Amino acid sequence: QGNNVGKETCVSSGEGEEAGGEEGISSGGTGDKLEGPGTTKSDAIHLQRRLGLFSGVALIVGTMIGSGIFVSPSGLLIRTGSVGMSFVIWIACGVLSLLGALAYAELGTMNTSSGAEYAYFMDAFGPLPAFLFSWVSTLVLKPSQMAIICLSFAKYAVEAFVTECDPPDLVVKLSAVLAILVILFINCYSVNLATSVMNIFTAAKLIAILIVIFGGSYKLAQGNTQNLENMFEGTTYSLGNIATAFYTGLWAYDGWNNLNYVTEEIKNPSKNLPRSIIIAIPLVTVCYVLINISYLAVMSTVEMTESEAVAVTFGNRILGTMAWLMPLSVTISTFGSANGTLFAAGRLCFAASREGHLLDILSYVHIRRLTPAPGLIFHSLIAVAMVLSGTIDSLIDFFSFTAWIFYGGAMLALIVMRFTRPNFPRPYKVPIIIPIIVLGISMYLIVAPIIDTPQIEYLYASFFILGGLIFYIPFVYYGVSSPFMERFTVFCQLLFEVSPTQSIYE
Repeated sequence: QGNNVGKETCVSSGEGEEAGGEEGISSGGTGDKLEGPGTTKSDAIHLQRRLGLFSGVALIVGTMIGSGIFVSPSGLLIRTGSVGMSFVIWIACGVLSLLGALAYAELGTMNTSSGAEYAYFMDAFGPLPAFLFSWVSTLVLKPSQMAIICLSFAKYAVEAFVTECDPPDLVVKLSAVLAILVILFINCYSVNLATSVMNIFTAAKLIAILIVIFGGSYKLAQGNTQNLENMFEGTTYSLGNIATAFYTGLWAYDGWNNLNYVTEEIKNPSKNLPRSIIIAIPLVTVCYVLINISYLAVMSTVEMTESEAVAVTFGNRILGTMAWLMPLSVTISTFGSANGTLFAAGRLCFAASREGHLLDILSYVHIRRLTPAPGLIFHSLIAVAMVLSGTIDSLIDFFSFTAWIFYGGAMLALIVMRFTRPNFPRPYKVPIIIPIIVLGISMYLIVAPIIDTPQIEYLYASFFILGGLIFYIPFVYYGVSSPFMERFTVFCQLLFEVSPTQSIYE
């Protein structure tokens, strides 16, 4: 049965790059890049062009607004030193995300295959940079994102039950691990269940944001504006501090490129991809600025910097006996974001593994549920290790530093392909100055913190990226295989009831 399913869901290997860049769907017209042409109509992973403009906006807003705005304001205030500069950074992060996303819109309409940066690096630079991206994304970026969100979830969930003192660190970490295991079960059990959880929890996220904005507006109407006076007093102008403040702010905006992972599902992508970006990212920026103004209408800057769960403190001040609504709304919001993060991470890992860039077992799917169970389990195990070993702030720095190396790489890919593929169809085209600006800013975000305040995390990240070469040369370039790995693959295949698929490219 496993072999039959494997044959049904596979795609024939061949001229991958060209087929992926132009169509992204096999000649049969019934499959997609991640699951192949043999998927059935009842399979929720079977992708069709069903996302319109509204759905595109909802996807970007839903993935961008996660835990960051409920955790990051205090960290951003500490690093900037003043309310005014923190607002400048919030708005600048929104503008940078918009510019980056517009450049991604050109890349996404040029190459409609799955994998986002993976596909763009393959087109512009060849397999080695694409491998290094899949290596770091699978082992660091996506799991650290999952770990950060689950730690935020746990902090808010535990704080709801602890009133007299800070919650014990061990309890927070164990709660985060439990959240990861529950989300893993949801995603392995059913794709329909995972998508339903995402949709329901996004609604709760929007309710939490509206509660904060309405509460802050009420306090401002009463004249509580003292925390918004002398806004730039105490500003820190250190280049390193501003760069790390950008890291904190950009974590709250992360997800601006997520629509590129589902380009194959967007109706009329040449129009709806850029339109979704132009609507969604300014909308999120406005929400974030209004939320910060609302926080400052209720709390002083000192109280904000001392609170690690700003939204809960806000709820205690403004909602009275209904204060429990705030931590509940935020925990639901962060749980939904973590669920979406694992959902996407499993597919990225799955796509790279099919190309032979990661362990074969990670590209296998469950023979009945058609979920990439091994990839999901692999991501979850790394996320659990990160939860048990790091704090949220150090994880945010580590994630942002590593991620912006690849965001900058995608900008460079766009610039390079303007010269190497000048006549390639570009349904949407940005002015060349936009990727140049984003590339320059990403280089600053990578270099400035290392020069100003060197941390061991940055060295780990650099070594880890280069460490991928140790595995690329023997196992990918030369195709070395081990009898032990073959036995391990068969063991996992039997244990998880999973079946192999072939290349994601036609």
